[in-house]
Amino acid sequence: MRTSPGFGRRAARSALVVVALVWPAAVRAQSGPDVPDGPPVPVAPAVVTRDAVGRVTMTTRRLPGPIALDGRLDEAFYREVEPVSDFVQQEPFEGRPATEKTEVWVFFDEEAVYVAGRNWESDPSRRVMSDMQRDARNLYNNDHLGVMFDTFYDRRNGYYFYVNAQGGMVDGQIVNEAPSNNWNGLWEAHTAAFEGGWTVEFRFPFRSIRFQEGGGLWGINFRRVVRWRNEASFLTPVPRSYGRRGLIVVSEGGTLAGLEAPAGLRNLDVKPYLLGSNLTDRTVAPAVEADGVVAVGLDAKWGITQSVITDFTVNTDFAQVEDDEAQVNLTRFSLFFPEKREFFLEGQEYFAFGGAGGGGGMGRPSITPLVFYSRRIGIDDENGEAVPIAAGGRLLGRSGPFQVGALHMRARDTGDGGVPATDVSVLRVNRDVLSRSRVGIIATRRADAGGARNYAFGADAEFNLSTEWTAEGYWARTSTPGAADDQASYRGQLQYNADDAGLQVEHLFVGDDFNPEVGFLRRSAFRRSYGQARYSPRPQGLPGIRKLFYEASVDYYESAAGQLESREVQGAFRVELESTDRINVEVSDIHERLDEPFDVTDAISFAPGGYRFRQLSVRYELAPSRPLSGTVGVRRGGLFDGTVTEVSWRGRAELSPRFYAEPSIAFNRVSTSGGHDNANLVGSRVTYTLSPRMFVGALVQYSSGPDTLSTNVRFRWEYQPGSELFVVWSDGRAGLGPGQLARLETRALVVKITRLLRW
Repeated sequence: MRTSPGFGRRAARSALVVVALVWPAAVRAQSGPDVPDGPPVPVAPAVVTRDAVGRVTMTTRRLPGPIALDGRLDEAFYREVEPVSDFVQQEPFEGRPATEKTEVWVFFDEEAVYVAGRNWESDPSRRVMSDMQRDARNLYNNDHLGVMFDTFYDRRNGYYFYVNAQGGMVDGQIVNEAPSNNWNGLWEAHTAAFEGGWTVEFRFPFRSIRFQEGGGLWGINFRRVVRWRNEASFLTPVPRSYGRRGLIVVSEGGTLAGLEAPAGLRNLDVKPYLLGSNLTDRTVAPAVEADGVVAVGLDAKWGITQSVITDFTVNTDFAQVEDDEAQVNLTRFSLFFPEKREFFLEGQEYFAFGGAGGGGGMGRPSITPLVFYSRRIGIDDENGEAVPIAAGGRLLGRSGPFQVGALHMRARDTGDGGVPATDVSVLRVNRDVLSRSRVGIIATRRADAGGARNYAFGADAEFNLSTEWTAEGYWARTSTPGAADDQASYRGQLQYNADDAGLQVEHLFVGDDFNPEVGFLRRSAFRRSYGQARYSPRPQGLPGIRKLFYEASVDYYESAAGQLESREVQGAFRVELESTDRINVEVSDIHERLDEPFDVTDAISFAPGGYRFRQLSVRYELAPSRPLSGTVGVRRGGLFDGTVTEVSWRGRAELSPRFYAEPSIAFNRVSTSGGHDNANLVGSRVTYTLSPRMFVGALVQYSSGPDTLSTNVRFRWEYQPGSELFVVWSDGRAGLGPGQLARLETRALVVKITRLLRW
């Protein structure tokens, strides 16, 4: 069937009609349940009840008196109100009582919810606290206390927060039990030490989170990590098969009763910015030398209701964003760079489609196409340069079983005729079904002033059949004027994931002309069949070993016409030690077919043809709780009709609780009968944290392929909650050879200040 250009427009309009029909009913106020779905509400003076499987219902009460939010827990009501305790291990011994005692309290007043925790320690000298930066990736590997709120009591969505002993803070939103680490709420946490451990007090303003008006019940869970014991425990039991995701598994949480959340809150936030910059760019003609610019703009957020939020941006600027990390690419497929821009990161999970993430900020990519990849907005595909964004808006809404995400952005033309003004629109609708499953649709549109048009649309589903079994799939299609008929893609996956065993089977098809221009294809025009099996016992008679992993997988690619393109058969053996160090050994048998010459480096090229080769990879992962951690790896084997040897280290060196470096080193030597060449990468991120809301960091990278050296230094200070000062300096150089002084290509100094205004 041939698709006309108007087909995509009609599909997009149909999706809008669906939203128009379901949304009025969905946004009507709904009252939350009055009866917990676990144990009954405790009768005072009791504060907690438990059932036979460990589910918990705990009560909260109004804050009994004034509180000094200092983390010390020296107010009288902490002695008068009984705490909730008796946490249960997830790791290392699922279901056993926690070895270290944890006590928690929850209070509220008209403005906020308060959480306090007393974390007892048998040996405080072994406490791990190595990070203070807000949302630091490594903070999970510190001793910490975390809390999860299911504010709509739907057992699917919510928020999570955790804090380490020196006040480092992490927060995120949970959408369909998937984490959004990019959500940054306005909340406070303060910690203090006492003779037997450490204490913490949290304050969560009601207007900083979304919740069900009229509901007296929230879901809740707590996580305590004692890193030197490698122990994670929860208030309500969480299966260890969830691993470090345990805090976001909303369906396993308990119930918080007695809360009196306010109604009718006004929620309007406006954040203007003022920016000054000085730019040098010698890579363009005519060259730009020390060009000074002053700019202003603003972002605004309006909570229409507690369930519907709109965001607006004018003269959008991302000057404070860190540079991309360089990558060595020895494949013939596109590199993936995650989204880092704050406006596109927040709410990203609302746009996730087909199991491939929501816009490109989800970390390591899969081969599954992204129907929406937010880096297509405001960045020129040809050279990776930023394109100015004039304005845009986004709506994120939920009520009852429906979730809706809608986005429209307009990028200006570049002024040199290279990139015309472009409009991008995305619509995403999800509906919850069964207990923990969902179905959804998506539609995207890209149109530029030159008349080019592209549409994409699709439907997907995800079914959590049990704790271990999940099934998901999608069907999508694009519509590009002048393209052939083969513009479809589909995927199906079935997965079993238990602690001691796992199984995954998948089939993915991407048509020859499937082209989501607001998306991302790492590989195009193929059919993939994949299978993996895992056996992972926990041996009792091997001292020092916590878990063994035996894995085998087959990854098979063929063209749409059925011709073999790639095949990889892999066997892996992994050992997790009690220290959480890991040893990984992988052996791969690979077949690749090249239809055209493939240039790995400037000096190494492989001719078309079929190739079969083997590779061996050995990695040792030092536990992230160590002062010196990271992964050391060696890979050796064939590469087409040559060989490749890779030695790499990606690590972290903690110089003090506030100061650390994250070096990254990769040496690759590719050899063939016609010669050899190197593709090397050396770099490091260095961070010094002055306080949980202030840090200075630098990213320095050298890549031997393009022979470039880049430096990016950022200072960030959140001088009051939600208001920030950024100072960013970047420098790009090329031609760094023996006896040479690298020539300057680009340099920029940016100072940006924002101010949050709330009504």
